[in-house]
Amino acid sequence: MNILFVCDPLTSFHIEKDSTFTMMREAQQRGHAVWACETQNLFWQSGLPVSAHMQQLSLTGDALAWFAARAQEIRSLAGMDAVVMRKDPPFDNEYFYATHLLSQAEREGARVFNCAQALREHPEKLALMEFAEFASPTLVTRSPQAIRDFHALHRDIILKPLDGMGGMGIFRVTSDGLNLGSIIETLSRDGSTSVMVQKFLHEIAQGDKRVLVIDGEPVPFALARIPQGNEVRGNLAAGGKGVAQPLSQRDRQIAGSIGPVLASRGLLLAGLDIIGDCLTEINVTSPTCFREITDQTGFDVPAMFMTALKRRLAGPP
Repeated sequence: MNILFVCDPLTSFHIEKDSTFTMMREAQQRGHAVWACETQNLFWQSGLPVSAHMQQLSLTGDALAWFAARAQEIRSLAGMDAVVMRKDPPFDNEYFYATHLLSQAEREGARVFNCAQALREHPEKLALMEFAEFASPTLVTRSPQAIRDFHALHRDIILKPLDGMGGMGIFRVTSDGLNLGSIIETLSRDGSTSVMVQKFLHEIAQGDKRVLVIDGEPVPFALARIPQGNEVRGNLAAGGKGVAQPLSQRDRQIAGSIGPVLASRGLLLAGLDIIGDCLTEINVTSPTCFREITDQTGFDVPAMFMTALKRRLAGPP
């Protein structure tokens, strides 16, 4: 089986923690051919199928030179057995255009995971709003006054950009309202960009839990990303400490309700972010934490993912 991973530059991978790398390794261990390209390598010429300049990889097991290129070819995406979209955010115009190329490839017969249309329809900060019964109090707006009113109601809030990742651009404003005006101006770009505002959850001290859902089924362990020092962000990229732990009853309730819905829409893999008992984000572009959960618990997350991928390929398109 030929599996194409559409991902970030291979030289940027930190394989000691990279989830895409663990997927590739599991695929190779199962005897599949592993191919890779970046979104900039995708192209579509009129009258021809969507294709890509791609390279076949051999994973070496070396910590530094972790892959070798076995072949470099131009191939159609429909000619691959599976295409795994693993490009990291931001979800900018180029990412958006890439999903349209992937949608055309799907019309030509390619099997893309996560489904390109589902990626477009589930922006990571906004997707949770559909499941308000599980979410923390949340507001998405461009209006400075609406944000001030939300702060007056909840007194302790988090503000974040809709296109952020890894904890970038997240601000906390407590009851004194210090710098709220400046933060609103910065994040909203003087009212030209929407901002997400959420009630601050003190349970963040116990971690921002990443619950992975694969083909509608939750991985039985979450990774609690615990803020360190005076930091309010638990993101690993912001210095949070990752601690794997069994899912709580509430985690299972949330995942059990949302997971099958997401799977039915073509989202083979999703990452639910849960603080305390509240859903705060739904990540669908390139959810991580495979390596940390597997290393700390022994539960083989990449194997669960690859088994689900194979099951999907065996079923109807």
